[in-house]
Amino acid sequence: MFRIFGLSFAVAALGLLAGLLYGGPAGFLVTAILVVLEVSISFDNAVVNATVLRRMSAAWQRIFLTVGVAVAVFGMRLVFPLLVVGLTASLGPIEALRLALEKGDPDTPGTYGYVLHEAHPAIAAFGGMFLLMLFLGFVLSEREVLWLRPVERALARLGRVNGMPILVAGAALLLAAYVLAPQQSVGTVLGAGLAGLVTYLAVDGLGSYFESRMEHTAEAGPSGLAAVTGRAAFFLFLYLEVIDASFSFDGVIGAFAITSDPIVIALGLGVGAMFIRSITVYLVRRRTLEQYVYLEHGAMWAIGALAIVLLVTIAHEVPEAVTGAIGVGFIAAAVVSSLAHRRRTAGAGRPAELVPV
Repeated sequence: MFRIFGLSFAVAALGLLAGLLYGGPAGFLVTAILVVLEVSISFDNAVVNATVLRRMSAAWQRIFLTVGVAVAVFGMRLVFPLLVVGLTASLGPIEALRLALEKGDPDTPGTYGYVLHEAHPAIAAFGGMFLLMLFLGFVLSEREVLWLRPVERALARLGRVNGMPILVAGAALLLAAYVLAPQQSVGTVLGAGLAGLVTYLAVDGLGSYFESRMEHTAEAGPSGLAAVTGRAAFFLFLYLEVIDASFSFDGVIGAFAITSDPIVIALGLGVGAMFIRSITVYLVRRRTLEQYVYLEHGAMWAIGALAIVLLVTIAHEVPEAVTGAIGVGFIAAAVVSSLAHRRRTAGAGRPAELVPV
């Protein structure tokens, strides 16, 4: 436990101290609130990450917990919003940083929070399409264990049609662009959504390609599975980073409902992201996904719901509490179902993971 969570607690202590020194008691409190917000709405992210991370070697798991954190904290929680504001407002990096540090009201035109909010349709379209493809790739494929048996069985049959995930995602993008998006944002939503779709296909395709080529050199992973290394692990690492980025979009935007200070937002969400990574490694090392056979299913359905929520937010505000409750609800239901399944199969003397619902 200490080896996995020790670094997270150390980062949390430093982050809260930085929040106190930067913004006083109020900065400390807001930083703590943002940490809780990030962990609560991104727990399903940890479960999804664990399904990928368990296929990687111990060395690449350490890279995910170190280098990956730098990308998550500084890249997505600090640099990415600055980049979006700079591109949207046609500002250079120095001007974007100056605008961010002014801490203007997000409801006031021209402020950092306002410009970032105005860019939300593009952000939501990109993240929504990436997560939707991730969800569709799971539910439209054949698998031995089913959770929501009638629904998942019907979707698996539908997935036998070649290109069905792309077809469904494309239809969802057109619906989001021409029904949900404001008239002036149709082109932006289409372009960003297409970029999210292409990014998923590229990263997932390259990861699968190198994984298939390097299976004979795979190491034994902590989960007992063959752990990929080399280029296959690198593309799986990129895959994880894009998943994390897609999950972080709503958190970054929603954080402006609590504070407009980008430094405090980066501190709070960054510490939360560190804990999500530690939880991911914990799930892998404790082989939790093998013990709770429906946990991955619950996480994927939570991803599908989050993808839909992101697309809906192109036109309508959705409170962070609603988004978090949906994710937690699916995860909790999956845990309860897994426990019930284990009791049934234990009484029958059969391995839980081999018995479908």
